Amino acid sequence: MDALIRSLVQSGFAPERILPRAPMSRYTTFRVGGEADVLVNIASAEEVGVALRAARRCGVPATVIGNGSNLLVRDGGIRGLVLRIASPFSCIRREGDCLVAQAGATLGACAQAALREGLSGLAELAGIPGTIGGGVIMNAGAYGGELADVVRQVQTLALSDLRPLSFEGDALGFAYRRSAMMDARVVVTEVTLQLAPGDPQAIRARMDALAAARRDKQPLEYPSAGSTFKRPEGFFAARLIDECGLRGLRVGDAQVSEKHAGFIVNLGHATAADILALMQAVKERVYSETGVTLEPEVRILGEDARA
Repeated sequence: MDALIRSLVQSGFAPERILPRAPMSRYTTFRVGGEADVLVNIASAEEVGVALRAARRCGVPATVIGNGSNLLVRDGGIRGLVLRIASPFSCIRREGDCLVAQAGATLGACAQAALREGLSGLAELAGIPGTIGGGVIMNAGAYGGELADVVRQVQTLALSDLRPLSFEGDALGFAYRRSAMMDARVVVTEVTLQLAPGDPQAIRARMDALAAARRDKQPLEYPSAGSTFKRPEGFFAARLIDECGLRGLRVGDAQVSEKHAGFIVNLGHATAADILALMQAVKERVYSETGVTLEPEVRILGEDARA
């Protein structure tokens, strides 16, 4: 990876922003995962292209992540270059009744910005810990709201040739935990959210009520990646898991949460292998007892640990 690091420095990245052998447990909310060969924190849309070109010159793969909140990295880590699009690339500005957010802005920060501006439409999404860039790719949602309700336009870079691509209207292709960007092989750089004027007191009250509900019902005291499985059509994953008697099931320090069966949590020393084994056990039991196939909502990356 020395050639890649030299190429990144020559391209303008300060050496302190280039992290060799970066432990992905520091960059995922599950707090598990092996090392990335090299990780860089992205600070602008231009840097996305610069970093990807450097990886191509060196013939190494590149992986793009956000805040790591819907991500499980295997214990063998990620080969090549990881571009982390998070806090350095997170400015939010108002344009009329819209908020325009850089891809690294968290959904929580977007919701707080909307509150300050007296704009409604994001209260239900305020507690999702991911970035707007990652959220829009998977059409993140909670408590009856989803990004499809408010996204007006998405600016991206095509991975194939790094040209800018804009998605809006029907081209966004939103569905449950899906968007057209998921299949288009693009990196999100900016998202425009169409909101509406609202009463700040009412917006804050709604956000506070939903935050209290999360604290009451979700295992926020443990590392996790949020809902582990997608909602099967006509069912709720958490209910199926609970009805199959799997609440509290453990593999190592990975556990089906005793507080909310839709979450797998890290009790402290879980490995990615523990979590994957537990996910498989849950999937097999639910299918055996109900005939319903659970699909992971969490994104799984990387390699298994080397023997």
